[in-house]
Amino acid sequence: MKKALILFIAMIAFAPTQAQTKAAGVTVPNTISAEGQKLILNGVGVREKFWMDMYAGALYLNAKNSNATEIMNSNQAMALKIHIVSKLISSEKMTDAVNEGFQNATHGKTKPIASEIETFKSYFSDEISKNDVFDIVYVPEVGVTVSKNGTKKGVIKGFEFKKALFGIWLSDKPADDDLKKAMLGKK
Repeated sequence: MKKALILFIAMIAFAPTQAQTKAAGVTVPNTISAEGQKLILNGVGVREKFWMDMYAGALYLNAKNSNATEIMNSNQAMALKIHIVSKLISSEKMTDAVNEGFQNATHGKTKPIASEIETFKSYFSDEISKNDVFDIVYVPEVGVTVSKNGTKKGVIKGFEFKKALFGIWLSDKPADDDLKKAMLGKK
């Protein structure tokens, strides 16, 4: 009996860390798979507007990194998980936020990727509801794949588009400074 108790305590002490993380009342996995590549949670935070939670945003990379510029310029697999937590987010508001985000991330130089931006915005044309989850996954040879609630919306190719897209959350003028810090693991 004593040996069994010691074994049980040892199993608990060396058990893997929690497999999920919470933000804004939602749980995100600590690892995901992108085209067969394991990505780990780099950081998760909350997009707030007027002191209200809008969505939880999680950044996944193949290795932890707190340098936003390196992440944006990296041509390695990465992903964003956006979990809507507010009833106030609509398709129109999300599209407006995406427009502003691309303007900020590119310093107003969106023309070279204008068609890609239009395609990306079209993925938000359906009604957006509380608890919707958007997965934005970049894989170098594939491009950016966008899914809503597990249903693939489409794929957008182009590294410049990928840099601008991740820049919405990681550029010098991000959607939310606190969310950027949290995604970079700098809470």
